[in-house]
Amino acid sequence: MNAALAIPVGVVVERRKAASPWVDFTWRPVEVLAGEPVAEPWTVLSQDNDVTSFYAGSTSIELYRTETANYRDNLFADSRLWVVLRPTAAEPPYQLVRVTADPAEGEAFTEAGNDLVDTVPMPAAIRQMVEAFVAEHHVERDFVKRKRNRADPEALARRPGGREDDE
Repeated sequence: MNAALAIPVGVVVERRKAASPWVDFTWRPVEVLAGEPVAEPWTVLSQDNDVTSFYAGSTSIELYRTETANYRDNLFADSRLWVVLRPTAAEPPYQLVRVTADPAEGEAFTEAGNDLVDTVPMPAAIRQMVEAFVAEHHVERDFVKRKRNRADPEALARRPGGREDDE
């Protein structure tokens, strides 16, 4: 399925010194930038005592016509973007996998268990693009509750002419 709109974005992540004997640092996405910054992935943006910010790289937010209800619900709720980072076995410690405006897709990435998935506020420029996309492509669909077929009590009954060892 091809995206109807792809919005280029950059992602900023933060590394904090952990107060734990088991891990040295904690990582989390802190910001999504509208557009594609010129910086190389994993460029240090700022460093302050125990906190370092990195530009993690760029990707695109892909919007699909069939998911406009999810985008609309996100806009009405709190306008968040889901950022998915996957651990690597080398440096840099994470690979940018996806940024999405679809809450269902963001939640689906949490099921694997290894990915680092977190939300960040949606920038105003991206919000405007998502709102315009929903306004142009959203079609309200009626909810249709399916009705179950009545059970056939004879469906599992023995049939005449069955095998002898069935009896």
